[in-house]
Amino acid sequence: MEHPNLTYIKQLAGGDKTFEDKFITILKDEFPLEKEEYYNALHSERFKDTAMIVHKLKHKLNILGLEKGYGTAVQYEEELLAGKSSLSGAFEEILQTIDAYLKTI
Repeated sequence: MEHPNLTYIKQLAGGDKTFEDKFITILKDEFPLEKEEYYNALHSERFKDTAMIVHKLKHKLNILGLEKGYGTAVQYEEELLAGKSSLSGAFEEILQTIDAYLKTI
């Protein structure tokens, strides 16, 4: 399993600690809300809505250096648009990894 990191955020910040902290705060604020929105849509079997949320979340995976996770999210988004959700378990593992990581930074 991949491990999230702040490499991209640090590069983007270019040494500006204030910018870096604000970016991390935004991630910490948005992620739990988007994760909850994801689970609500998935459990209601609103696959198109779920796909839209996965689309938003996949960018956070990329920001956190989760390249394989991003690839899984791309496949899962396409699957959801086709009315299927077999990758939900793999995507849930990614969400749990991010959730645990954000609690440590």
